[in-house]
Amino acid sequence: MKKVAFLGLLVVLAAAMATAFTTASREQSQASGDRQAISYDKWQAAKENAEKNDRDGNYVTALQYYLEYTRQAEGLGRPGLVAWGKNNTAYMIIKMHAQDPTVDLAPAKKMLGEGVGIAAATDDCKRALATNMEYVKLYLKQPE
Repeated sequence: MKKVAFLGLLVVLAAAMATAFTTASREQSQASGDRQAISYDKWQAAKENAEKNDRDGNYVTALQYYLEYTRQAEGLGRPGLVAWGKNNTAYMIIKMHAQDPTVDLAPAKKMLGEGVGIAAATDDCKRALATNMEYVKLYLKQPE
């Protein structure tokens, strides 16, 4: 029971850290005069860090980097990449859920729903979003 509580707390902390990281990054950027702090290099670094942490099984850290990947893609005006970022962020939550069924899938559902709504998503991305949504729907009670 302690492990389940700890893992639940870890997910909540990850979300809080991601929010704090984004806020701190924006504040730091604004303080330095670079209001958006958006660049292709920062997007690429977030992508590489996310993929490395995913491979290493560090899903919470990978999730944080995918959130940054998505933020950078939004700033770059690349909706197709935003869709992939939302899909990949949701997939990290799904991976955490597969290890610990007490992990809340509601944030994954939200990200996937947003990703599906992006017209610029590629067919491959749309398939990945749909597949991940199927998993989420298996475990979340759907409103009637």
